[in-house]
Amino acid sequence: MIYYLHGFTSAPASWKARALHERMAGRGLQDAFWCEQLPVSPKAAISMIEAAVAARRDAAPTFVGSSLGGFYATCLAEKLDAKAVLINPAVLAPLVLEKWLGEHENLYTGEHFVLTPTHIEELRRLDLPAVTRPERYWLLVETGDETLDWRVAVARYVGARQTVCEGGDHSFTRFPDYLDEIVAFAALA
Repeated sequence: MIYYLHGFTSAPASWKARALHERMAGRGLQDAFWCEQLPVSPKAAISMIEAAVAARRDAAPTFVGSSLGGFYATCLAEKLDAKAVLINPAVLAPLVLEKWLGEHENLYTGEHFVLTPTHIEELRRLDLPAVTRPERYWLLVETGDETLDWRVAVARYVGARQTVCEGGDHSFTRFPDYLDEIVAFAALA
């Protein structure tokens, strides 16, 4: 079962979520895909995802997270002993998002929301000093990421499978090239 976790100001309507869902549906795996609009509160987001995983106890979870979703995917992979694919992950989410306190608009839904110091504190509580069992992770980064320093992610996930692509941007432009490999990594192929 793949749980796609979108990033900050993103949504299930993002091009990556749609691309992965369409590829899986084309292979008859649409029932093995989950992606919902995550709450602004990190604590609420993690609770929502954990409830979704608990409802599908019959299927081993693989988390695919982009940016902030990559941070969440790491937290959940550690807690649930699961696999995770991390796409330009926000490794230092509490520090990075602290700069973004205030009002925002979701890029896909148009919803207005406020990122508060309470949300940053929730991220700090979720933050992990290091990952265990790096073999359960696959890191996908592009060196042209204008939002996050890809080298921080490479250092964080030492020992994990790592795909570092030159150029690109924070959206991870080469994502369509890896759809089938992601499905295989999740042991769904």
